Amino acid sequence: MFGRRQIREKWMLLVPAMAVLGVITLAPLVNTLWLSFTDAKITAIATPVNLIGLENYIYALTDPDFQDALWRTLYFTGVSVGLEVALGIAIALLLNQEFRGRTLLRALIILPWAVPTIVNAVAWRLIYHPEYGALNSLLFQLGFISSYQSWIGSPALALNMVILADVWKNFPLVVYVALAALQTVPGDLLKAAAIEGAGPWKRFCAITLPWIAGPLLVVVVLRTIEAFRVFDIVYAMTGGGPADSTKTASFYVYQEYFNYLRSGSGASYAVLIAGISAVLILAYYAAARRQDQGGRA
Repeated sequence: MFGRRQIREKWMLLVPAMAVLGVITLAPLVNTLWLSFTDAKITAIATPVNLIGLENYIYALTDPDFQDALWRTLYFTGVSVGLEVALGIAIALLLNQEFRGRTLLRALIILPWAVPTIVNAVAWRLIYHPEYGALNSLLFQLGFISSYQSWIGSPALALNMVILADVWKNFPLVVYVALAALQTVPGDLLKAAAIEGAGPWKRFCAITLPWIAGPLLVVVVLRTIEAFRVFDIVYAMTGGGPADSTKTASFYVYQEYFNYLRSGSGASYAVLIAGISAVLILAYYAAARRQDQGGRA
């Protein structure tokens, strides 16, 4: 009798949270799925909505512009997350050393991550400005360029410039996770390897990196999900241009839904992006599981 009472109390506590979760998560998801199978449009006057089956999905999967946006998003995700991890580990290793002012640097390194994304995007737009931007001034004074460049006005450069701004904002997250993981690396093991003749690079590859791989995998998963659905920094810096060179998949969905007012096809694009994100997450979790099983073996 006491067990049933405990179970009933648990459900009474869980039901409000589950109801809120259902309203704010499941209801929009179900509505988006339903819209993706219709020809719904956003109009001022109510119009009938017809079920059209898989027509939106077939159109989306054969749409060359959407395919280009997906490849662009994968490029953005791979390059930005890769640079953030490499830069974050390097700076974490530096901050893990004993030197004067280390505590102050550890505190300052979090500042880029604390800046709102829109503020970061506007700041980098000013840095990239073709007439009075700081980047042009610096490179011109150092002699690396002979004339000022339009960094985000060139289709060949714009996406890489957005990636640079995104890396600057998000690498501190990797730094802090890696730095926390480095505190758990056994110092005796590193000293023993050094006595055996292992150099710094070999000690890093053989001991340090495998030791911090687990925490790093978590932050890689989080950053991959965020990078794959990138929208705000692109919207604020380039608006998807020039010549669609920075139009990512999420930006494509935004245009389909709110510019062209095609909510049915926009929903199908959104479902496809969510499906690809789910595949990426499952791949990372599979990798983490293999690593965990390898560590236990």
